[in-house]
Amino acid sequence: MSFSQGIVQAQNPADQTTGAQAASNQSNAPAAAPRPLPRPRRSSDDTRAVEKLNAWTVGLAGGQLEGAPIRFASDIARVVDDGDNLHVLPIVTRGPTENLEALLYLKGVDVAIINSDALEQFKTVVPDIQKRITFILSLFPSELHVFVRPEIRSLADLNGRKVNFNTPGTTAAYSGPLIFAHLGLDVEKTFIPHQVALEQMRSGQGDMEAVVFITSKPIDAFSHGKWEGGFKFLPIPFDPAGLYLPATLTAGDYPQLIPQGEDVRTIAIPTILAAFNWPNGTDRNKRVARLTEYLFDRLDTLQGPGFHPKWKDVALNAKVPGLERLPAAQEWLDGRTAARQVAASGRDNAGSAPPDAAAVPANLDKQKLFQEFLEWQRVHGK
Repeated sequence: MSFSQGIVQAQNPADQTTGAQAASNQSNAPAAAPRPLPRPRRSSDDTRAVEKLNAWTVGLAGGQLEGAPIRFASDIARVVDDGDNLHVLPIVTRGPTENLEALLYLKGVDVAIINSDALEQFKTVVPDIQKRITFILSLFPSELHVFVRPEIRSLADLNGRKVNFNTPGTTAAYSGPLIFAHLGLDVEKTFIPHQVALEQMRSGQGDMEAVVFITSKPIDAFSHGKWEGGFKFLPIPFDPAGLYLPATLTAGDYPQLIPQGEDVRTIAIPTILAAFNWPNGTDRNKRVARLTEYLFDRLDTLQGPGFHPKWKDVALNAKVPGLERLPAAQEWLDGRTAARQVAASGRDNAGSAPPDAAAVPANLDKQKLFQEFLEWQRVHGK
């Protein structure tokens, strides 16, 4: 009997078995192999091994524990891990804005998950920020949800009313006020947990008229929660020259709040895997380049079971307004596009694809179509 089993049995005497029963159970159970005690992988005196470990370690600023970005950071670390050849350290921070600050100034951080609109705010203090930061991948859009009480019929009705933007450090608390200012809305801003604000809205107490969520849809509070008639999402106008993407909330997302066949137009904030623009050929540039290669090569794994479901929406070809792509990422894409063209040529000439075609990601065509769809949305508004 293990020490922990003895404690459990002492605390639960009614569940104890007799000695004979225990012996019978133990005789029928397969013998478990003893686990070896963990040992240090290297001595502190092994200078060469320590230098090798540090040479291929990349710091990735992820965000708060309750947010989706830190989950993406953890997924990336799991998939690209290659022992001493590549080791990614996800870092918990105060939020997406602090991630950008960490990428610019914090020692040991080479990569960060940031929101696109944070770049615009940093331009006032870092005018050349678009030269210092590049993007590796557009990860996922965070849709803006403006949820209001029945008496609110338009965005203009919110002027002077109480609106909650969630707690400080969240995307809603940072980007929500920026978007409202851009829309010319002057509201009484609060920054309390959304669960509290939603209860105030439901009960009619506290004068709470709206809550602003900025996260990937669907949100459980709306897709599974019960709301009386009149509670609704407000449409948000899209500015093609702005930092955001067009998006829609549909009846499939929120069947209790949006009638079948209708949708609510809104905007989405791109979430970006960004990198510091280290000079070409430097050690830290090589680390980020290796991370990029491993990540792109293994995207199919991330889009499978066991990882965040939004990985399925990631398109390698998707662009980020106002940022250049990391050269290593662009080179990877150019190489795979060339291989795809060679594969297509081989099928046309010989009726079958050459062996190298297997190395071309099957979803590159889908990603190209997705990017073309986003560009069409920008022009036509939907």
